[in-house]
Parts: sequence; structure tokens; C-alpha cells
Amino acid sequence: MTTATKPAPRRARRVPPLDATEKLLAASLLLGFAPAVMAMARVWEQVDYQSHGYLVPVVAGWAMARDVRRLRGLPVGVEPRGLALLAGAIAAYALGLGVGIVELQGVAFVAALAGAVWWRRGTAWLRALAFPLGFLLFMVPIPEPWITPVVLQLRLFVTEVAVAVLHAFDFAVAREGNVLLLPGGESLFVADACSGITSIVTLTPLAVLLAYFTEKRLSRRLALVAAVLPIALVGNLLRVILTVLAAREIGVAAATESLLHDSAGLTTYVLGCLALLGVGALLRRVWPER
Repeated sequence: MTTATKPAPRRARRVPPLDATEKLLAASLLLGFAPAVMAMARVWEQVDYQSHGYLVPVVAGWAMARDVRRLRGLPVGVEPRGLALLAGAIAAYALGLGVGIVELQGVAFVAALAGAVWWRRGTAWLRALAFPLGFLLFMVPIPEPWITPVVLQLRLFVTEVAVAVLHAFDFAVAREGNVLLLPGGESLFVADACSGITSIVTLTPLAVLLAYFTEKRLSRRLALVAAVLPIALVGNLLRVILTVLAAREIGVAAATESLLHDSAGLTTYVLGCLALLGVGALLRRVWPER
């Protein structure tokens, strides 16, 4: 008789730890790009629609940890093209520091991280980490010359549509640019916060995150991200209309300086998040996977 031998237990694949060179490289990048992170943090603190930048690295880290199983068993190899990308990112960073362009510094930081991964771990690792690395771009402030004309057009659009809706319900209100003139002679100024730009900029990263983790088809992912624009515009349109109605009842000062008005931005954002979840659920119902 022969005795059957049990097969040796298979070892669970582990993510290869950082070697000494990679640890030194990671520490050097964090130290060297610290001024860029601090410069971006100042923008996050000062500009309302950029305040989500604090959360972007946290979410990117969570996304990488969630998909860490994809890194197990991936081949590890040195890729010279990654070193070229890293060198180019460092050169761009130096230029950004020299001319004081925070946006260039931020993009260079993300490119340097991607280059370091590509160089030390190879193409397979870069592909596996493409989403969390790409998501970090949402922490880079949007250049003001790009966003100022957009804000202007959004304010005019929201103001014009709000007046049209109020007129449809026989509410007497006039418009001069982005200023609403009430019957009693008082006026309401539609500020940047009511233009929808904050909702658009802050809801877009959330929509991308939901699309990546909850949708498989590219078309549904794009549809979910595209839903941000109408959700943001409708939410802020309602915000303006309700402020006008409140101003008629309790006065402009009380309507615009109360706690309710101060919390309107947060309320609009929360409702926008719920609307995004609703759009995702609707897409899965009316546009199912094959």
C-alpha cells in the first residue's frame, strides 16, 4: 500500500515590498514635492470650489488599497521610459517653482509619482495603478484664467433661467446681468457660489469614482460623469429661486445672511450626491449590462 501525500499548501501571493532604492526614492519625492503640496493646500483653503483637494489623496489611497489584489503576482521590472518621465516631471516642477505656477507643480507631482512607479515596477504596475494615480489630478487646482469665463457664463445662465421660471409663475422680478431686481426695490446678487461651479468641480471626482467602481461599460461611465452638469445647474437654479422667494417673504438681508442661506451650499452638494446615486441606479435599470 502507498500512503497518499497531501499537496503542499499554496502560498498566498503577496505584493512585493519596497526595496531600499524605492524607499529612498519615495522619501525623496515626498520631501522634494512638499512645497508643491503646501502651495496646493493654500489654494484648497482659500477657494471654495477647490476645497475637495484635501480629500483627493485620501480617496486615491483608498482606491489603491481596495484594488491591492490586482498587484499580487504582477511582474516587477525596471522600465527606462519611466525614468525619462520622472526626469521630465522634475524639470517641469523646477519650472513651476521658478515661475510660481501652482498648477504646473501639481501636475508635475502626479507625473513624478507615475514615472517612479513605471521606472521601478514596470508597465504592468503602472496600468494597475492608473486609476488612483490619475485620480490625484483632481487635487490640482484649476487655473483661474480657465475657470473665470466659465463662472461668468454659468452665473448669467442660472440668473436668466431663474427669472424665466419666476416669470412663468407670475412673480415680478427683473434682471440686470447677474443681479435680480425685486418688486420692493431690493436686489439680489447671484454670486459665484450660486453659479454651479462649486457643484460641478466637486461632484465630478465623485462621479468618476462611482463610474469606475460601479460601472463596467464605458458608455455608462461617461453618462454618469456627464450627469454632473445638469445636476449641478438644476440644484443651483433651485437655490437661486428659493432665495428669491425667501427674500420676498422675509427680506433680502434675512434671506442672504441667515444660517439657512449659509448652509445652502452644503445642502446643494448633498442633494447632488444623492442625485448622482439615483442616476447610477436609473442607468442600471434602463440600460442593463448585456
